[in-house]
Amino acid sequence: MHAMILAAGRGERMRPLTDTCPKPLLRAGGRALIEWQLLALRRAGIVDVVINHAHLGAMIEQALGDGSRWGLRVRYSPEREALETAGGIANALPLLGDDPFLVMAGDVYTTFDPARAPTIAAQMQAAGLAAWCVLIDNPPHHAEGDFALRDGHLLADGAPRLTFSGIGVYRAALFDGITPGTKAPLAPLLRAAARRRLAGAEYFGGHWTDAGTPQRLAELDAQLMRQARPRNGA
Repeated sequence: MHAMILAAGRGERMRPLTDTCPKPLLRAGGRALIEWQLLALRRAGIVDVVINHAHLGAMIEQALGDGSRWGLRVRYSPEREALETAGGIANALPLLGDDPFLVMAGDVYTTFDPARAPTIAAQMQAAGLAAWCVLIDNPPHHAEGDFALRDGHLLADGAPRLTFSGIGVYRAALFDGITPGTKAPLAPLLRAAARRRLAGAEYFGGHWTDAGTPQRLAELDAQLMRQARPRNGA
């Protein structure tokens, strides 16, 4: 199974930090944000990874290389300018193979286990689904949520609302209407698939942090450093 990590965003809310460093390379808990994703993928046994990039993309390639230090095979999908989520995925499809693939955001920290992805892919294939989304409780900065969840199906409408975590498993057919190299958001594709009963979903109640502002990044860093600190007498 292939995985894609989205790393092309400009990170406007992170400025001035992202003026000189791409957002996925900002550090929390002693590691670059994207490194936490790479480590989780390796533990899950998902070793073929595609990373897209635009803003300061050369820095990402220089920092991560071919992924061999983590036991991964990393390839890159460069974009002259960020193509948004669906556009970036569509542009990278030639690198992702024919089977369902996992997509994660490079600027999020989460304890979600990517080892779930092969099981999700099998469920999608059996049910003829084009997408499967991981939903979480609404964080304070996104209280209105994105989708509803019922009986394992993603709902574009309905309540209660939950937030899309940015973690999803997709089939290439979801992106058939997007010309490679063009900008396109993901949300309209997911809503359309949900209304056609072609999108599954599940709830994740574990740790998830969108380190989207300097304050949230600092809070995440402090939390991870506390977790890493040896306890007295340990």
